[in-house]
Amino acid sequence: MARSGSVLVAALAATLAACRAPGPGFAGRLVDLTHPLDESTVFWPTGRGFALEKVAYGPTPAGFFYAANNFSSAEHCGTHMDAPIHFAEGGDTVDRVPLERLLGPAAVIDLREACAADRDHRLGLADLEAFERRHGRIEEGTILLVRTGWSERWPDRKRYLGSDVPGDASDLHFPGLSEAAARRLVERKVAAVGIDSASLDHGPSKDFPVHRVLAAANVPGLENLMNLAALPPRGASLIALPIKIAGGSDGPCRVVAVLPER
Repeated sequence: MARSGSVLVAALAATLAACRAPGPGFAGRLVDLTHPLDESTVFWPTGRGFALEKVAYGPTPAGFFYAANNFSSAEHCGTHMDAPIHFAEGGDTVDRVPLERLLGPAAVIDLREACAADRDHRLGLADLEAFERRHGRIEEGTILLVRTGWSERWPDRKRYLGSDVPGDASDLHFPGLSEAAARRLVERKVAAVGIDSASLDHGPSKDFPVHRVLAAANVPGLENLMNLAALPPRGASLIALPIKIAGGSDGPCRVVAVLPER
């Protein structure tokens, strides 16, 4: 799904209209949905964690201050965007995901109660239908976000993933989406799908049907989000900008919500 340039401009205008700019800078009701990357960052058990190496920090011989670092990590580390190529041969890589999919209106489905009762709960068709009865149909171009409450467990790796055994992803437990829900969202032509847990597929999944369904439709996924409690079910706009890794299957991502003025 590719929206026209005029629709993208309209979406950007709506996003900016939600903010106020009393001075020369950009100001407004902004919410950061991104976990910082540091030594405590939760990463997939088989991936490489985040590491920051200090190269320089302090005064130079010339008398001015200078700081520089090296960093390394797996692509899929912290708050990040799964590009379609992650599970679909020929799908968009990180650098090729259209901007139209990274900016748009957000819809937030709250599943905290169900997830508190079942740590492996999956967003189902009934959840989507209940949301649409109350808040209206999920429109084309929407960025659908699933609030499970799991970000409150960050950065406790065992509570967040269900297991803290290094290199072992065989016994993970956290909420996700169902394959049926993923197919319905593809039918709705959503721009992207995000969640505040470790994966769009729930922890016990071994064949990742949600990733495969969304990737086949070139729909990117946002994982390990935070602060979804600050967003209303409707009315916020989302900006999700990953590191533009050429050929990348994923990129650490800064995700920001813009809330309308009260």
